Amino acid sequence: MSDDHGTPETPVSPEAPRPEPSPFVTGLKGRCPRCGEGRLFKGFLATEERCDVCGLDLTFAESADGPAVLIMFLVGFIVVGLALFVELNYQPPMWLHMVLWIPLIVILSLVLLRPLKGLAIALQYVNRAREGRLGEDDADGDAA
Repeated sequence: MSDDHGTPETPVSPEAPRPEPSPFVTGLKGRCPRCGEGRLFKGFLATEERCDVCGLDLTFAESADGPAVLIMFLVGFIVVGLALFVELNYQPPMWLHMVLWIPLIVILSLVLLRPLKGLAIALQYVNRAREGRLGEDDADGDAA
């Protein structure tokens, strides 16, 4: 049998390896870094122990403070830039600055935290990142 272009179709076996999804797409969506379908989070920031679709053990997932530090830089840059712009152009009272920027800091931080944590975990999976080991051989036989 052939498709519309005249090339023979190749049957796809169920065991054929599927290409891994992009870590950026899966991480930002909060999906399993291996299959791209299972949930990565069971709560707001708590990770699942195992993917319910492909069975990937997610206990390796430890993003540490990376996402929080990145969010502090991004949100700080945005809010300080906006606050300076507003101050230099309109010179509002201090209470208005507080009413504007404190909620913006909280909202932006909460909105960005889960996607960036998911991205950090997905990149950790794709790059096989793990805790540093000195003087031990890793799985590939190379010295750490």
